[in-house]
Amino acid sequence: MEDRLKKIKLLILDVDGVLTDGRIIFDSNGVESKFFNVKDGHGIKMLQRSGIEVGIISGRESQVVYNRAVELGIGQVYQKSLDKLVPYRQMLEATGVSDEEVAFMGDDVIDIPLLKRVGFAAAPADAVPEVLPFAQFVAKNRGGWGAVREVCDLILKAQGTWDTVTSRYYV
Repeated sequence: MEDRLKKIKLLILDVDGVLTDGRIIFDSNGVESKFFNVKDGHGIKMLQRSGIEVGIISGRESQVVYNRAVELGIGQVYQKSLDKLVPYRQMLEATGVSDEEVAFMGDDVIDIPLLKRVGFAAAPADAVPEVLPFAQFVAKNRGGWGAVREVCDLILKAQGTWDTVTSRYYV
């Protein structure tokens, strides 16, 4: 697993069930809300500071996702992607990375084609059972509850950049 993590230059994330707990809340006016975990967001920012790019590919479309991506500085955001391999290929072309340099975290059957293709495949603890055989890593945490942070920390530690990106916190 560590050899795979050392090669990662791009982390791609699903949204519902990975960056969120999978719940979608609509108020009486039809306004959508999602819950994001601040620890996941901090992990993403630390990865970016270490030089690793982060992208999003989601099957649904939501303004909330765009807002969160902007807040985190994630430039490559593909939504309403029922065939996630299409935006994946676009990301590879835009970044110049290869399959083995990509990590992906997904939680449902729509994510299996990407999980099978990337260099490092991860799933949150509450991913559907069909996903688990395709993941090299299953987080201890559920989606939206720190699963993404676990992957970020794994990458940073495997690549030897953990101490550098966290040094400001130990001053």
